[in-house]
Amino acid sequence: MTTPDSPRPRRSGLRGFGHDGPSPWTDLERPPLDERALRLDLLRPGALWTSLDVVSETGSTNADLAARAKDGAPEGAVLVAESQHAGRGRLDRRWTAPPRSGLFLSLLLRPQGVPAERYGWLPILIGTAVSATLDRVAELRTGLKWPNDLQAVVDGQERKLGGILTELSGGAVVAGVGLNVSLRADELPVPTATSLALAGAATTDRPTLLRAVLREFAELYGEWTAAAGDPHASGLLPAYTARCTTLNRQVRVQLPGERELLGEAVAVDGDGRLVVRTPDGARHPVAAGDVVHVRPRD
Repeated sequence: MTTPDSPRPRRSGLRGFGHDGPSPWTDLERPPLDERALRLDLLRPGALWTSLDVVSETGSTNADLAARAKDGAPEGAVLVAESQHAGRGRLDRRWTAPPRSGLFLSLLLRPQGVPAERYGWLPILIGTAVSATLDRVAELRTGLKWPNDLQAVVDGQERKLGGILTELSGGAVVAGVGLNVSLRADELPVPTATSLALAGAATTDRPTLLRAVLREFAELYGEWTAAAGDPHASGLLPAYTARCTTLNRQVRVQLPGERELLGEAVAVDGDGRLVVRTPDGARHPVAAGDVVHVRPRD
């Protein structure tokens, strides 16, 4: 029996209860991830994934995992956040979304036997793995705008589903993935974005998608590291170019130093660079830049 002055009893240990603070079940259409179930499915002896943590909120999963990498954390750590308030994309753009509306995760990788100069293929590998997963599991045709922006066509327009950001830390590569899953139209950060739900995906079940993405990546990563990171021998380059929506398109590339390059994207070379052929016939390899697909009338 309790009295008004008695300590408030702790709630049961059922998921969504048994903790202080607000319940994660604030949106019944967006249930929280089950960390224990994910661990049971993905953390197996001999598998790539060695740890998996799900946090309700953090600033940036990349920053958190980078700190672990500096402390010597082993390869295969996975950190998933239900919400990020300081997530970043390429070119230091901000990445924000409502809690549990997407997949926001980072991976800690220490590629054995792969020369450091080939680490630049990792964001391309991750993008390829996520795109292949969405095609197969979500039954949604997706593509990759160079280098690794995930896209889907909605109402005849290319829209961004997500992106990848990789960073070096403690001799490891920390790879962050952000994927819009259940965002509604009024929740999109910019008009050019979309989500799996808005694109008509066959499933928006986050645990299913997360498991499939991690398994697909682990398989491709194993093939890539076995080939010492060679994009040809591993099959990564042809797999990526088959999904790259930038190739054979007119593009405008905004280069560092406020320079601009106009031409046709004709290839991705052995270093992962986009090769742009300008009207004078010259071919320019681009290692970094913001690519805009130019319509014929632009």
